[in-house]
Amino acid sequence: MSRRIAFGFMKGSVTQKLKSMAVPIANRRHYCSSSSSSSATATHKSNLPPSSRMGRLLTGAVIGLVGGAYVSTLDEPTFSGWLFSASKLANPLFALLDPEVAHRLAISAAARGLVPKEKRPDQQILGLEVWGRRFSNPIGLSAGFDKNAEAVDGLLGLGFGFVEVGSVTPLPQEGNPKPRMFRLRDQGAIINRCGFNGDGIAAVAKRLEAQHEAKHGGKAGPGILGVNIGKNKTSEDAAADYVQGVHSLSQYADYLVINVSSPNTPGLRQLQGRNQLKDLVKKVKAARDEMKWGKEGPPPLLVKIAPDLSKQDLEDIAAVALDLSLDGLIISNTTISRPEVVAINPVSKESGGLSGKPLFSLSNDILKDVYVLTKGKIPLVGCGGVSSGEDAYKKIRAGATLVQLYSAFAYGGPALIPQIKAELADCLKRDGFKSIYEAVGADCRGSDV
Repeated sequence: MSRRIAFGFMKGSVTQKLKSMAVPIANRRHYCSSSSSSSATATHKSNLPPSSRMGRLLTGAVIGLVGGAYVSTLDEPTFSGWLFSASKLANPLFALLDPEVAHRLAISAAARGLVPKEKRPDQQILGLEVWGRRFSNPIGLSAGFDKNAEAVDGLLGLGFGFVEVGSVTPLPQEGNPKPRMFRLRDQGAIINRCGFNGDGIAAVAKRLEAQHEAKHGGKAGPGILGVNIGKNKTSEDAAADYVQGVHSLSQYADYLVINVSSPNTPGLRQLQGRNQLKDLVKKVKAARDEMKWGKEGPPPLLVKIAPDLSKQDLEDIAAVALDLSLDGLIISNTTISRPEVVAINPVSKESGGLSGKPLFSLSNDILKDVYVLTKGKIPLVGCGGVSSGEDAYKKIRAGATLVQLYSAFAYGGPALIPQIKAELADCLKRDGFKSIYEAVGADCRGSDV
């Protein structure tokens, strides 16, 4: 029954779309009046860029499902929106797969351009500049999704303002034994204990170098690319691992992130202690600054922290961030706690970091505390439990300049991105803000900032 309803809805949508696109062939700009329709079609196809050809192939596949016919469109923004809506049909299929298999397929699809490409410009109210970089919107994809920088172009093409790859470790490692990813669908959450599984620095650097040479604009072309670096599980010198990451990857990054907050690498979170963090940041900054940089200078350096920290821990981290002039903090990584709403699910007994909706309140509380402790002087990236534009807006009001998501994207797919951006813009306008800047930390005003 649900399948018949879905196909009926899709058939109606396609029929309406075909009618709206039904203009005489003679009136279409891409056909030559002096040529036959067949030769004109051949000429048109041969001149299409790969991304356009892929988009039309995807359209043909969707229309074919309901017995329609392949028709091109002149209105790329409208067509783009239609593809994002159609992408929702894939969500039930991915939900039937093992979480890690579904994740692997999603990366492969994005790497091959088999995802919608956003052609609609972001609303002006969403644009902002951070660290001298221009973001078309503040919504980013957090590290952990594209660990090996395999699908940067495809993911940025979905309309994210920025994409963060990694965590990348010096040596390849398989991570923890499988299964290591678990869905808590009713709670909109995920538990993972992957353990920095990845291809290692050499493979990632090779991919980023090839991409960098082919692009113009930011390090990732038209979008902003963050590179998140970590340490190997068996490494005895954590600082050396991070320094190696800086030397090999920083030239391809619009910003760098030191990840000291994953709960799935033994001993990693101990690096968040005041003395340990101060020593680590000093060494990483020195490694970055000793490299040769052009007029735009070195990439900004951020630290990603955990949500399971005491008030004293947060005070220590804020002090280090201010003393060493860190460029930003990401708040937060996954939690080892199990909020009451999650505890009712048997899957909650699995070890690992919890992400998704149940993390939202905890990460927001930490975000507010750090914003106040750093006196609003350091850009903060709010991460944890964002699944709507209202959630993103609350992160911004709590002190975030930029916002990241992951779990909600895993559940909602590409269609979630334009939805969140539209909702966020509506929230800003509703409350009389004319820009992201005006809303940052609005809920903390009156505190000692």
